[in-house]
Amino acid sequence: MVHLFLLEPPLGDVGNENAAQKNVSLLQELESIIWSVIMSGGRSEARLWLCTTISCIRSITPHNQCELFVNLLRSKPKKKLVAARLVQMIFEKRPQKAGPIIAKKSYMLEKFFEGNPQRILQWFSNFSVAGEAGHRKGARALSQFAFLNRDICWEELEWKGKHGQSPAMVATKPHYFLDLDVLRTVENFLENVPDFWSSDEFAESLKDGEILLIDKKFFVDQFVRLMYEENSEDVWEMINEFLIESQFSILSQHLLILLDEHELCAFLISLCKFLPTRLDGLDVSSQSYWLEIVLLTCNDHASIDELLLLTAVINKGRQLLRLIHDDEHVEEKGKIEGLLLDSGKDSCDTDHWALMKRCLGMKKTEAIKFLGLQSWALHYILSRECTTRESCESMFAKNGISFQRSDSYSLVQIDRNWSDVDDGGSIRHRRKKKMKTSKRRKKYDHDDSSDDELWKVERSSGWQDLKSGGGSWLLSTDGYSCSWSSADLPEHINYFIDIGQRGLLLFVNEDFAATSHSF
Repeated sequence: MVHLFLLEPPLGDVGNENAAQKNVSLLQELESIIWSVIMSGGRSEARLWLCTTISCIRSITPHNQCELFVNLLRSKPKKKLVAARLVQMIFEKRPQKAGPIIAKKSYMLEKFFEGNPQRILQWFSNFSVAGEAGHRKGARALSQFAFLNRDICWEELEWKGKHGQSPAMVATKPHYFLDLDVLRTVENFLENVPDFWSSDEFAESLKDGEILLIDKKFFVDQFVRLMYEENSEDVWEMINEFLIESQFSILSQHLLILLDEHELCAFLISLCKFLPTRLDGLDVSSQSYWLEIVLLTCNDHASIDELLLLTAVINKGRQLLRLIHDDEHVEEKGKIEGLLLDSGKDSCDTDHWALMKRCLGMKKTEAIKFLGLQSWALHYILSRECTTRESCESMFAKNGISFQRSDSYSLVQIDRNWSDVDDGGSIRHRRKKKMKTSKRRKKYDHDDSSDDELWKVERSSGWQDLKSGGGSWLLSTDGYSCSWSSADLPEHINYFIDIGQRGLLLFVNEDFAATSHSF
């Protein structure tokens, strides 16, 4: 039976050094196996997990995050790839910030339209039968500029009919602009009417940023050039404003994955100065809690390899489990199963508490690593052993977890997607999100091979569990607030244990007896 080590040991009964060393050796062997999985194809995914964990940090103020990312963009070598992604985000979320900057760059606009009939027609062909009030985008700018400057540019207008239209005639019948040969007219303006491209009329048509939709890549490249070659004050001001207005989580998720591992480490070192100066100022329930402790106490002594491993076992237990179940990791899966399932038979509470006591004398990074490996080991054992109603309820009773059977047996609760764990959100929020999306996925995604594969995994756990008499429960671990199926239990229980163990890290200089209440 699985021991979750949720209860305090009898006073003074915390195991011995031999038991602690045995557990340390077992976890070191587990670490070696997990690391071989990461190195043999999962490293890029592990780096993504680390970036997601960084995005969970909540203590960074808007102005601090602005400074942090601007320093990243201005660091050497130039971060053009990161800059391009950030500019693209601005175009997508705040296009009106870019429009006025584009309007000031007449040479950029001429370059954009010159020799490109498709762009010309997209932007300038929006004339309307309703007349001036109905003209849109470049068409409106073209008509307004032509009337105001008819003495110098009317002859550049090209008409489709046998003869041209006079300003007086078009003024009384604005819909005549529908007969304008837009392509030839704009080509004439590019060659002979340079004032149009810097005019107020044309600038007005650009201010909402809608022109970006024609070719975002062109403008992204131009803005990155303005940043690094011209050091444009307008562009950097736009970037600063966007960084202040955006959420740290969104910026981290979109930008940090573009960094190589050396650059990511440098970013984390820079991040340190913006974190709370006291450990007790951190949010113990945050997924980034362990990372913030490492950054505050270890500074630049933690390697990228350590951070990748810690992220995998502490934050991404379910995804790591999925990775290990891939066909190419059959050997590693067998080693883990033999190691954990065999050792679990002989485990006892005092041996676990001996390990906890041993952690108090370790460096913070080492202590966090062993706590994370221990909780993931329990996650793995739970996923293997708690597959029926009887086994789950026996586990609850053995570990002092009060429970109530739930009458809810909906497929939504059982059909859990390995990738459905939304980084940074609460488990309860993720379950509600699943309820909203599961029907859509089943209706539209029958041909998706990845969904088919995930469905096979789910049938082997939750759905099969339902058919064999499994169920769902309300548990004392979360105050009976949510119904948990056997497919969800390993993740929930592991999260509960992990939250308890995190308390140990705040009391690393205290006696073990004084810290045991944290579990």
